Amino acid sequence: MRVVIAEDLALLRDGLVRLLTAHGCTVVEAVDNGPMLLRALVTHRPDVAVVDVRLPPGFTDEGLRAALEARRRVPGLPVLILSQYVEQLYARELLSDRSGGVGYLLKDRVGDVDRFVEAVRQVAGGGTAMDPEVITQLLTRRGRDEPLATLTPREREVLALMAEGLSNLAIAARLQVTDKAISKHANNIFAKLGLPPSDDQNRRVMAVLAYLQAAPAPSRPPA
Repeated sequence: MRVVIAEDLALLRDGLVRLLTAHGCTVVEAVDNGPMLLRALVTHRPDVAVVDVRLPPGFTDEGLRAALEARRRVPGLPVLILSQYVEQLYARELLSDRSGGVGYLLKDRVGDVDRFVEAVRQVAGGGTAMDPEVITQLLTRRGRDEPLATLTPREREVLALMAEGLSNLAIAARLQVTDKAISKHANNIFAKLGLPPSDDQNRRVMAVLAYLQAAPAPSRPPA
């Protein structure tokens, strides 16, 4: 798996390179600013990009902007965003093209090595890997008349765990129910969201994107 890393803190950048290399990834380039990130992504077209939101020169949203521009030039380019905080506008913008292959994790999740590497692989494979805290904050901002209002509380819980990148078996274990029950919930979710029969992974991604995109757009944080 070929990876591009963008992180301005040298210690964390080097740590990410070593961690991913140790888990069989090839880091084709590691950069520390937005312009270099855009060039690296368009040039290398990696299997996945691991990107800090705030990069030089402005330390506002250069990493995200470079990733979004790269996805415009290379449709479907998988991007896993790392951020110090939950910044809902960034999660929403990343999901706006509904093309899958996206993730948003808080930086402190990197300390859980196995879960972080699994998130990288999940995004590289075209799936989603959303931080539970991001999902929680998006949930708290929902209105009553949104398209997902028809989902039951249990279905919303299952969909939230899908957004974390969990498989049906993993969701069943987390909720202490059977795999058959989760499959039934998943099919109900797909039906209620109007997702026609297709590849199951594709329907999961589309359901997750619909779920996360439904959050109201917050105001952009100050620079």
